[in-house]
Amino acid sequence: MADLEKILREVSYPGRGIAIGRSADGKKAVIAYFIMGRSANSRNRIFVTEGSGIRTEAYDPSKMEDPSLIIYAPVRVLGNKTIVTNGDQTDTIYEGLDHQMTFEQSLRSRTFEPDAPNYTPRISGVLHVEQGSYNFALSILKSDNGDPASCLRQTFAYENPKAGQGRFISTYKGDGSPLPSFEGEPVRLDFDENLTSDIDTFANRVWEALNEDNKVSLFVRFIDLATGSADSRILNKNK
Repeated sequence: MADLEKILREVSYPGRGIAIGRSADGKKAVIAYFIMGRSANSRNRIFVTEGSGIRTEAYDPSKMEDPSLIIYAPVRVLGNKTIVTNGDQTDTIYEGLDHQMTFEQSLRSRTFEPDAPNYTPRISGVLHVEQGSYNFALSILKSDNGDPASCLRQTFAYENPKAGQGRFISTYKGDGSPLPSFEGEPVRLDFDENLTSDIDTFANRVWEALNEDNKVSLFVRFIDLATGSADSRILNKNK
């Protein structure tokens, strides 16, 4: 199993990333979602609470150049399902699930982002917590090696995930020009007792591991599997 902090320290620009799993004591579902930026426009953002989820917004509205692809709701909650994504496909998944579609079916109408030549992948996750049971799934929609005519649709589902384990997926596997898309299955993570002992420890350690120059915001949520109650933290570089 991989060390999430080590991954984040060694990759200066993973772009946006989602980590989902289960705490070492087995009692909580764990979510982390972060955004990074290299341009002034991308860095001019913060996470804010919106209902039971969050939204990105401009830190300084007067400096916002282009809101497309960077202003969206990364996290929304529909009943006992929590959705987390790196774009406005959050709303697409929410509407699909609300109309009895599956996670995968909901994303059939979407592809990667239209930001040539990177064609940034759309990464998404959904967690289902109900009366102590827990499962989650991750999805990535990406171009076929930079070919905008071909979309690769990969979904990974995890039933009754093991205590002390997580899965991590990011938009990019590293820096480059164009930026290289994430490849392979989501990385299996070690969510050990020290890392997931409490939400503040987890949030602070992940935040500190992110590249100082490129990190923008981090959202962390622990969901109690017995009660469904959620505890969340938001860390923004812009304050």
